[in-house]
Amino acid sequence: MTVSATPKNPNKSDKPILPWLDALTWVAWGAVLLKLGITGRLRLLIHPNYTVLVFGTGIIFVAMGGMKCWDLYGRYRRSGRFEVEQTGQHITLFPKGWSTGLLLAAAIAGLLIPPKILGSETALQRGVSASLPNTQTQTQIFRTTTKPEERTIIDWVRAFNAYPEPDAYNGQSANVTGFAVHSPDLGENYIYICRFMITCCAVDAYPVGLIVKLPNGRAEYPPDRWLQVEGRMITETVAGKRQAVIEVASSDNIEKVPTPRNPYEFNE
Repeated sequence: MTVSATPKNPNKSDKPILPWLDALTWVAWGAVLLKLGITGRLRLLIHPNYTVLVFGTGIIFVAMGGMKCWDLYGRYRRSGRFEVEQTGQHITLFPKGWSTGLLLAAAIAGLLIPPKILGSETALQRGVSASLPNTQTQTQIFRTTTKPEERTIIDWVRAFNAYPEPDAYNGQSANVTGFAVHSPDLGENYIYICRFMITCCAVDAYPVGLIVKLPNGRAEYPPDRWLQVEGRMITETVAGKRQAVIEVASSDNIEKVPTPRNPYEFNE
């Protein structure tokens, strides 16, 4: 007796779960973008100018994934089977479904793991500077009428870019907030106090900072600790270079503060 096999319909998927995986991946990535936008953590990753664009993209992703799920459910109700029409063939590096699975896993990780704030280790890797990078061709919004004690780290850096002679700032008061960086190029009585500046996203963030001359050793101020430093500007040769340094009279002028909600500065 001959048993005839039922011919397989070439227009039906032999892995009906894959279209659902695709749809869920769209929804998951949309949820990641929306969550980052709603919680405010998107500011840790991109410039605020792009927040609306990213948030809108998240809405579109969720809508597309939802529509795909609805279409798949409609097909199931009509046929009673999880079958979808094949739309074509393409070459992939991974077995069918693996790429989508990796994207879905990354999205789930993005939902569960909050973005990390850039800190001293990244600052040392990228190089702390008291000047803006060469790619920024013009100094932004530096006002000479701003009182020295009201300048942020970024304001001081812009001042140095506008007029780099360190002696011009001798005796001026400074009151700045940033995180501590221990550079091997500095002595034990010196630290950098830094902020990261973002032009587009965290990938292009660069650290700018001021050197602080401490009244005692730096062990009391570990890397990544956020500090508010009050002192006055002096000129010293540090790391082989004459530069403006914040001299702190006593440890009472250094206050440990919590990490700010928005730890970065942004180019306009």
